Amino acid sequence: MGHTTEPTDGAAAVRIGLVGLGNIGRHHATQLQAIAMDDPGVSLAGGMDIDPAAREAFETEFGVPTHDDHERLFETVDAVVVTTPNCFHEEYVVAALDAGVDVLVEKPLAHDLASAERIAAAARDAEGFCMVGFHNRFAAPARVLQNAIDEGRFGDLYHVEANYVRRRGIPGRGSWFTDRAVAGGGALVDIGTHAIDFALHVLDYPQVVEVSGVTRNEFGRHEDYTYLEQWGTDGEGVVDVEDSASAMLRCADGRTVSLEVAWASNRPENNEIVVRGSDAGATFDHEAGELTMYETDDTGAAHFADTQVRTRDDPAHRAEQRRFVEAVRNGGPAPVSIGEGLAVQRVIDAIYRSSEEGRAIRLDGTIEQATPIQQTTD
Repeated sequence: MGHTTEPTDGAAAVRIGLVGLGNIGRHHATQLQAIAMDDPGVSLAGGMDIDPAAREAFETEFGVPTHDDHERLFETVDAVVVTTPNCFHEEYVVAALDAGVDVLVEKPLAHDLASAERIAAAARDAEGFCMVGFHNRFAAPARVLQNAIDEGRFGDLYHVEANYVRRRGIPGRGSWFTDRAVAGGGALVDIGTHAIDFALHVLDYPQVVEVSGVTRNEFGRHEDYTYLEQWGTDGEGVVDVEDSASAMLRCADGRTVSLEVAWASNRPENNEIVVRGSDAGATFDHEAGELTMYETDDTGAAHFADTQVRTRDDPAHRAEQRRFVEAVRNGGPAPVSIGEGLAVQRVIDAIYRSSEEGRAIRLDGTIEQATPIQQTTD
């Protein structure tokens, strides 16, 4: 597999399968079918899940065959989207690459750094490619922002504030999301990975050399977890992951990233990525899809020139999948490289180690011999 065929309109046909048929898998299937309406060469060819109920529901909703074995699916497709719980990413991604099938794997790359490194090693030796699902960078306002950066309107970028803060948004206490053995972590792994990727993406993925961070579990299984509405339904499973994290990243060239992530917090939500440059700056709200650029000008008189950017509605996952389809047709490269996914995983791992050890972590493997981080009070 992995070789596309040629339909009558001249565009190479791309048959895509889904591994993992839960909520995010069904969302990807919906976006793929929307793409297929405009591009007859694209087809949702099937799905795979070990849960019979999930397979039955998927077949009913999308009208495609499903399998309980990934090898049978890989025989019928050119590419797959892997949307399983994080600890199963390695198994399915590596098997797909070994079968010559291109892969889009939902973030994060894996549940821990060792697994991510094994996936990256498999991708380096594979004929196909593995793309990591950081879909926020494909949102229309994000593409406008990146174009402005590429044109040099911001001058020298020197700092990015990366925020992904919910007021009440733990994705089901007791679900696999809150089980460290399955997910690899909590809010940092689930939504923080998006914020880290976007910040490093606009900085053109510089080398991160030092990370200092703190993770917290302030809500977890607390009986007084008051909410008006929440992201997922509480279950009876494990809750042994963080629900918030704060971190500072220092790059080899001196640029910095500050990170605030929370599934739950007693403060207003904040989903903004704030980019600061020598000539201009910007705020991108990745949940609201809003972009504002901040510039100054002396024309006529000195003034601030703030621009609110409005774009056509183009769902980020759909735009991401269009890029994935294009890459499959062209034989790569991956629109989001395995190296970028691995870089994010290394930062996440360093934040956890920094929090555990109470000091900054050097990403060359050494620990910064500075005074241990102390909590202060006013």
